[in-house]
Amino acid sequence: MSTTGATAEPPPSSGDPLAALASLPGVAESVESVRKAVDRVYGHRIMRRRSNEITSEAALRGARGSAALSGADWSLEEVRRRTDFSADDEARTVGGALRLTAEAGQLLSIWRQSPLRVLARLHLVAAADASDEVGRPRQPGEPVHEPLVELPVPDTAEVAGRLDGLSRLIIAGGSAPALVTAAVVHGELLALRPFASHNGLVARAAERIVLVGSGLDPKSVCPAEVGHAELGRAAYVAALEGYVSGTPEGMAAWIAHCGKAAGLGARESTAVCEALQRGAA
Repeated sequence: MSTTGATAEPPPSSGDPLAALASLPGVAESVESVRKAVDRVYGHRIMRRRSNEITSEAALRGARGSAALSGADWSLEEVRRRTDFSADDEARTVGGALRLTAEAGQLLSIWRQSPLRVLARLHLVAAADASDEVGRPRQPGEPVHEPLVELPVPDTAEVAGRLDGLSRLIIAGGSAPALVTAAVVHGELLALRPFASHNGLVARAAERIVLVGSGLDPKSVCPAEVGHAELGRAAYVAALEGYVSGTPEGMAAWIAHCGKAAGLGARESTAVCEALQRGAA
């Protein structure tokens, strides 16, 4: 969790710090709202017959949303149409987002045992090149390229310590709701920017892994990335600043923001179900 706020007050004490965050004002309501939104998708009659199609469409739309937040705001039609994702920086960003969405499902069983290994793999997949900075945390003096996030970059010693702490929390498990854990993983990776590039894409892919692996969204049909993009880059950055502040209010606001994003992702897939039912998609 972020601890960078100089005057931050800690959340209520608990043996499970992530579970303690669930007691912050408004968080329980966000958790319940997401659960209801996800239940609406899974309860749709189309999900009983065509869930694989919904999963595939959610993956495509989630990748498009994640790429948009990293500066490649392509239309869904363009993402669907293109086959070459190497022409320029935007194309490579979209390609990275698509690869990450496909890869995330293959890493679920590893996440709870070795989250740092998964993060390294996600960065390797996102970057898709052979440079020596790929697949490992950045080293002292290495610059960070993350166009959306302009917050101060923690030094590598702090990054290593906080990544280790995050990894220990994930491996230990706990009673925190999936939304809370996913929001903390997402926020921590964006705050730390542990890699020299592609941190946003990796952070949002990790959020997806938590939401799917927790059992909240086992078929991966509620892409939070869609919601993050719909809420907009300004709101995303403002909510992240709340997380980085380390205050209870800031942390609660970030979790609520992630909850809204997940709910909007669920709404998107509900709309896809409705379109399939009408024969319109």
